[in-house]
This record gives sequence, C-alpha cells and structure tokens, in this order.
Amino acid sequence: MCLHQVLRVSSALFLLAATTGCGNQSSHNSAGSSEPPKKTETAWNNREAEREKNVTPASPAAPTADVPEKLEATSLPNLVRIHSKVVSGGQPEGDAAFSELQHLGIKTIISVDGAKPDLDLARKYGMKYVHLPHSYDGIPEHRVKELARAVRDLQGPIYIHCHHGKHRSPAAAAVACVSAGLIDPSVSMGILSLAGTNPDYRGLYQSASSARRIEDSVLDKVSADFPETAVLTRMADAMVHLEHTYDRIRAIARDGWKTSAGQPHPDAAHEALLLKEHFTELLRTKPSAAEPEPFFAMLKESEQASSELEALLRQSQPDGYNQSAAETMSELLARVTKNCSACHQQFRDLPLSEKTGNAR
Repeated sequence: MCLHQVLRVSSALFLLAATTGCGNQSSHNSAGSSEPPKKTETAWNNREAEREKNVTPASPAAPTADVPEKLEATSLPNLVRIHSKVVSGGQPEGDAAFSELQHLGIKTIISVDGAKPDLDLARKYGMKYVHLPHSYDGIPEHRVKELARAVRDLQGPIYIHCHHGKHRSPAAAAVACVSAGLIDPSVSMGILSLAGTNPDYRGLYQSASSARRIEDSVLDKVSADFPETAVLTRMADAMVHLEHTYDRIRAIARDGWKTSAGQPHPDAAHEALLLKEHFTELLRTKPSAAEPEPFFAMLKESEQASSELEALLRQSQPDGYNQSAAETMSELLARVTKNCSACHQQFRDLPLSEKTGNAR
C-alpha cells in the first residue's frame, strides 16, 4: 500500500472514531496561560508539512477529500480543522486564546455569532475580523455567498467561530468551504458530526447537506466589503446578551451556587438579576409583542423564575446555602432552561425552509 493510501485509510479511521464519540475533546479556559500548548502547534504544522511533502496540492478552486479533524487546544473550545485554510471553533476570549490563534497562523477571524467581536485583541495579534452572524435556523442564501467569498478571498488560515463552536460555526465553515469549492459536499455532514452539532438544529443540518459549489462568476458579484461589526436587530442583540448571562449563571449552578471555598458565590444574585432584566427587555420589544401567545408566556414564566431565583440568592448565609435552598434555586433555573429549549424548538430554530414555506 502506498503512502497516500495509508494516509487516506488513517484519516477515515480517525473520522469513524470521532463520530462515535472516541475523538479527543477540547477544553476551554479563557483564564489559562498565554503560552500556547506546543502539541496543538506541532500537530498542525506536522500535518501541513506531511501534506506538502507527500500530496500534490490541488488548485484553490478544486475541492479536496480532506477528512475533518479535531485539534487540541487550551483556550479555544471545540477546535476543528475543516481544510488547510479553515478552522472552526468557539469564541476566542482573552490574550491566551488570541495567542493560540496566532501560533496556529490565523490571519482572519470570521464570527458568525451575534456578540460584538473583540477588535482590539484581534488587531493586537495582527488579525483581521469579519462579522457575518446567522441564527440557529439555518444560513440564508445571501450569507452563504458572503461566507463563500470570504473563505475564498480573505487571507488564511481563517478561523470561523460562534459562541461555543459546536453548532453555528461548524455549519458555517462547512457551507462556506463547500460553496467556495475548497471541500467536496460529501464531507460537510461529517464536519457537523465531529463538532457535536445538535441534530435538533435541523436548519443548520439542512444548510450543510444542501451546500453546493457556487461558481466564481457568481461569487465575484458578492460584495467584499465585509463588516468588522454587524448591526443586529434589538431582538437579536437581546438574545445574545441573554445567552451569555445564562451560560454564566449555569456555570455557577454547577458549582452548587458557591465558590470553591464553600461560600455563597458573590456574582450569583447579580447574574440572576441580569437574566431577569433580559427577559423583561424582550417582553418590551415590538417583535415580541407580535409573537404567538406561547412565546410571550414562556418569556413571562422565565422572567418570574429569574426574579424568584435572584431573591433566594440574595438570602446568602455565611456558610453557604442549605441543601433545600440550593435545590430550589436549581429548580428555578431548570424552569428557565425548559422554557428556553421549548422556545428554541418551537420558534427560534425552525429551519428557514419551514419558516418561509420554501426550501432554499
């Protein structure tokens, strides 16, 4: 068996292991050391050196049969290599994450998350930021073309990220690379599986499965004036802040609402207050008023649960919360979680084709 065949078989076995849960899991620690892990950089460089040495490079317009692979990282969550030019992952936070991107050679960052990109840190580490957000319900046709032109024309390697790097960014990276002709359409679904994209996000899976090569003549007509920061609707902006606050308070809940020293967590009540205010703000927006009654009811119930949670958290005790109080607080957060999941399923995450009645 020739070396090229060995590499192909090895890659296929790697994908099989990854998609059955045996792949390596990356960790996320934004407070970690700014010194990037040597293993990540070495694995990346060795892979590229081996490709250049043993495989004849394809032209930029020719799709490859590359198998996606997980990369180990300290400060970048869910790092997945899609193509020699494109990597997918979670939001880079702090110097440690941007330093790690720098050691991976990243030149351009594309955010598909709604949160405002950290332009200052990107500039500090010599990277260009592009903001092309999309939701969980799929990637609209105009955004597909923008992503395809971006990965085709912008300087690489390119890092595409959302918040956690599990859902929107791997879908965007797969769609962009297929549409730009960097990878074959047959690879796209394996990318989502490897990244751990939730199958409930049917719109994202539909976007990935339906992606096809877009001719250069079409992409040439797409504006290349990519924004560093996109302007979001009031509803979308509120959802972004709600999601980040919810993640913070959920992390506190996992620690039993206390610090490592066993004391009540000093930020818990404040985060619960912010969570309540996010729901209150959503209830006041005009788009919410136009939503069906179940949507409005979920927001109201989550607002009430968050308010009760804040009240309990403010009844702090010197030695922490007793078991009964901790259980009640977790139940209140679970009510919010249940409503968020139901709202996503019924309203936010419906595939675009089902919202419009027409498949893309």
